[in-house]
Amino acid sequence: MTKALLIRITCPSQDVAQQIADAAVEQRLAACGNIEGPVSSTYLWKGVVEQAFEHILWLKSVESCWDALETLVTSLHPYDVPAMVAWPCTHVLGEYAAWLEENTEAPSR
Repeated sequence: MTKALLIRITCPSQDVAQQIADAAVEQRLAACGNIEGPVSSTYLWKGVVEQAFEHILWLKSVESCWDALETLVTSLHPYDVPAMVAWPCTHVLGEYAAWLEENTEAPSR
């Protein structure tokens, strides 16, 4: 079975989140994307405490697509350092895992 990932990416707007989600799904790097927000974020950037409203993009993907997703996100995301983190899914409904595998494809190297 492919190792499922739940990937969280903060985006400055719903439009940016949607653009990344669309590209990831169209390229079969993610089977699904969900967008939440806006959420209030407080963070340290270059020594200054900043606050912003952001949208959270959740991508459902597989481990073999991570490198290509990282490249895609950094090419489309306007932040210098996008917050992109992944959690390995330790338990996944069998049918859902099969659907993830069916709808993702790591690019050949």
